[in-house]
Parts: sequence; structure tokens; C-alpha cells
Amino acid sequence: MTDTNSREINVKEKQPLDTGGIENTRDEARFSPEVDIYESEDGLTVIADMPGVTAEGLSVDLKDNILTIQGTVQPQERRPKILLKEYETGDYFRQFSLSELIDQEKITASIKDGVLSVKLPNKAPAQPRKISVVTE
Repeated sequence: MTDTNSREINVKEKQPLDTGGIENTRDEARFSPEVDIYESEDGLTVIADMPGVTAEGLSVDLKDNILTIQGTVQPQERRPKILLKEYETGDYFRQFSLSELIDQEKITASIKDGVLSVKLPNKAPAQPRKISVVTE
């Protein structure tokens, strides 16, 4: 029986990032990492695949509501002779525009085995409060 609601999975090949004319100072290719974004009651979580990137080669920055993720693959000192190469590595760059609903002071990031996780917590809703009125 065929489920008419099922969705076909489309695999997207890794493509070099179009840098818009910005020159790269390294010989490595530059990619836009694939991401998954999850929403929960607490906020958003961005999961980015960045194989070969370690914490030392990772930069997560926030400026003017733009979250920038940059990862540099550290060169390997000794590479074994490659017999078959189906996976291309390189540096990574991606930016996200954040809404005003994100608590930018509480953003956290961690990386393990080339998988970056960025937690974007929601701002706490405004709490009801009594506003005192002064006589001028």
C-alpha cells in the first residue's frame, strides 16, 4: 500500500560555496554546511555537519542579528595514500539572520566529531508588573 502523504527524499550533493567575488586565502574549497534546525518550547537548535572541523578551527560570531558560523579544516600532517575519494573536505561558512525573539546573550555552541550544535534560546516573555506613576 502506498502512502500518498509520504515525501520523497532528495539528496543534495555538496557544492562549493559561491563567495560572491571574495577571494579565499587558503587552497581548501569552501562549503556551506548542511544544517538541520529544530524548534522546541525553549528555542531553536541548529545542527551543522562540518566534518574535519575541531573547536580550535571553529568560529561562531554574532553581530547585528547575524549569526556567522565559520569552520576551518586543519591540515593533516600525514595523509595515507588515497585509493578512492568520494568525500570532499574543505572549510565552511554560513550565516543566519536571527529574529528579535532569540535571547542573544544566552546562545551556546558545542562541537563533537565534526557536528556543531548551536542553541538559540527564546527570550523570556515579558512578565506582568505594576508600573508606578509619579506626580510631576
